[in-house]
Amino acid sequence: MGMLRGGTVGRRFTILYAAGFLGSGIVLLALTYLMSGARLSAPAPGITPAPAPSGSSELVAAQQQIRDLQRQLADVHGQQEHRLALASLIALVVTAGLSLLLGRLLARRVLRPLRLITAATRRISAENLHERLAVTGPADEVKELADTVDGLLERLEASFVAQRRFVGNASHELRTPLATIRASLDVAVAKPEPSAQALALAGRVRTELDRVDHLLDGFLVLARAQHGDLSDRTLVSLGELAREALGDRAPDLAVKSLALDTEMGPASWTRGSAVLLSRMVRNVVDNAIVHNQENGWIRVATDGDGSEARLVVETGGAVLDQDQVDRLGQPFERLGVARTGPEGSSGLGLSIVAAIVAAHGGRLVLLARPEGGLRVAVTLPAAAPEAEALQAGVRA
Repeated sequence: MGMLRGGTVGRRFTILYAAGFLGSGIVLLALTYLMSGARLSAPAPGITPAPAPSGSSELVAAQQQIRDLQRQLADVHGQQEHRLALASLIALVVTAGLSLLLGRLLARRVLRPLRLITAATRRISAENLHERLAVTGPADEVKELADTVDGLLERLEASFVAQRRFVGNASHELRTPLATIRASLDVAVAKPEPSAQALALAGRVRTELDRVDHLLDGFLVLARAQHGDLSDRTLVSLGELAREALGDRAPDLAVKSLALDTEMGPASWTRGSAVLLSRMVRNVVDNAIVHNQENGWIRVATDGDGSEARLVVETGGAVLDQDQVDRLGQPFERLGVARTGPEGSSGLGLSIVAAIVAAHGGRLVLLARPEGGLRVAVTLPAAAPEAEALQAGVRA
């Protein structure tokens, strides 16, 4: 029974077919054996001798000869039964082997359309959702399954097209007011004798506009990455990205009097979108600063072992609930007032991190530290600069 419940459908079909075929053979052989035994054991008419008168020596000798013949017939019958049982056993073994072979052939024949459907479904990805199984043949269960899968692919294709169209339209609509704001800043700064405060404000707003533009580009690349390979993959150092992010947020670290402990290993290279990975690191660092307490601490470490590149950011603070922490990778999830600093929180930071990590084939682990605070660990596939340089030389 364990073999029937486990394994492939073809194996189960083969075993069930062989068991049914073998059971039918056993019943047939048993009936044949019983019927032949009944025929052989029935006494032949006219052989049973009649009682002879006493004193007739010839009749006594004849009866003794008849008994000897009956004894020999019984021996022959026993030998025939033995040979019949042996032949039946051999036939049963041969039948079992043939039933397994025939069952396997029939299983392959019956399951061949399912294997074709499985292979075709595996070939279809987000980049070729327009393809269909298009199984031909009689209107049976296999054809119904293939048509159901084709209907599912059609709905997925429509959903993906609508999503891509929405991302493109939203990006275009957002860039239009940003361009208007940038033009208004240029006009305001171009006026005669602008104040130093206006110039500083214009410079800061322009910097933020540039960051928003980069963020929109990152969203577009992320939308494409969720449906295929990243088109702008390059060699990126997680340690260098962490240094840049910490350098940009140095004033915020000073405002909260946060103690910073860094350990940047040299082997934290990975390959991916520089824009998205930079945004990922900045979001993790921003989360550690914004959701931290006054006079707290932050520990940032990057390292790698040749197969994986890691970024780990830890913070102190209150003890958190792990069940709530596990939901931080979902959009608009927060940990309440205790995790909301003066800068506020949109609830998108770590969800964007989770999406970028998934797009690069990595892992994101959010852990509530037993001592209090949060540990964010990002693991990405490693890429060695030497190997990249060697491959570039070979291509050249």
